[in-house]
Amino acid sequence: MRTRRGACSDVGVAKRKKDLHIQPMNKRQKKCPEKTVLGNDLFESLPDDLVISIFSKLSSTATSPSDLVNVMTTCKRLNKLALHPLVLSKASPKIFSIKAKNWCDSAHRLFKLCADAGNVEACYTLGMIRFYCLQNRGSGASLMAKAAISSHARALYSLSVIQFNGSGGTKNDKDLRAGVALCARAAFLGHIDALRELGHCLQDGYGVKQNIAEGRRFLIQANARELAAVLSTGATAHHWKTGKINPQLLRMASGSPLLSDFGCNVPAPEPHPASRFMAEWFAARGGSPGPGLRLCSHAGCGRPETRKHEFRRCSVCGAVNYCSRACQALDWKFRHKVECAPVEQWLDEEGEDAADGVDGEVGVMEDS
Repeated sequence: MRTRRGACSDVGVAKRKKDLHIQPMNKRQKKCPEKTVLGNDLFESLPDDLVISIFSKLSSTATSPSDLVNVMTTCKRLNKLALHPLVLSKASPKIFSIKAKNWCDSAHRLFKLCADAGNVEACYTLGMIRFYCLQNRGSGASLMAKAAISSHARALYSLSVIQFNGSGGTKNDKDLRAGVALCARAAFLGHIDALRELGHCLQDGYGVKQNIAEGRRFLIQANARELAAVLSTGATAHHWKTGKINPQLLRMASGSPLLSDFGCNVPAPEPHPASRFMAEWFAARGGSPGPGLRLCSHAGCGRPETRKHEFRRCSVCGAVNYCSRACQALDWKFRHKVECAPVEQWLDEEGEDAADGVDGEVGVMEDS
């Protein structure tokens, strides 16, 4: 038989257990909301200037477009701050390395925002895409000119190629003197293709008074810069410095490679994202920019003709055509040298005879 004391004791124990069981749950229920609110307050309390500074550093060191796009898709606030003009103006060139198959209105809008923010690489890349791929000649040339005003060497050289070929117009729209002036400015900034193009112009008297000695000097400078660029890159530089590279890499058909019009047989430079985009764009459309139009035969160029017979062709075989002498020199070293075979007589698409000619190791280019 249970006494009154024992019954009270049982009730007291049960009550204490109940209190112990309820108390921890009440604490957890109170602490969880406090932690969530505290975390949100810390994020929201970050000043916009600090976040923009972080995003500017991110965009300037990005290695692919996804580095910046992933931030934009996180939340509305980050999307707004990532599109700040300061962030977009500092975007690295690799952010604009987009594949042609991924081109869409959103990518076009991002490129336009970067260009409006003053990013010269965006101006050049979008200008090339609009001029050659989207066939918006005026807007494309205007964007490239905006980059050229900011001393963007590639933009200056691309505008010189447009002037030399009269791209976007007729054959009578060629302006050789303007092409030489733009090419000289790009060469002054150290652009290798511009140095080589200017050297050939001076040697041939093309758009400028002939000066063979000065032309040779520019060609040697282009070859030296090309070699220096290879020596400064990673594994290749190590092989050159340790003497483990194949000596045939420097060997040309005759003479010193630095004195050659076509330089050393060094590895091909990596194509610019704009050139890669154009090559992919037209490859997805059958490899032709339009009826009767051709692409530059140099694989790393990607420029198409904007009218029939705009580019000049090799006067030896007539099988290849180039937008510039610089592209001819590069393609000769990497591919065409082993394929070019003289033909006694050949006809162009319109059935007109073309003159054959040989200039040293490679035929000079003739107008189509």
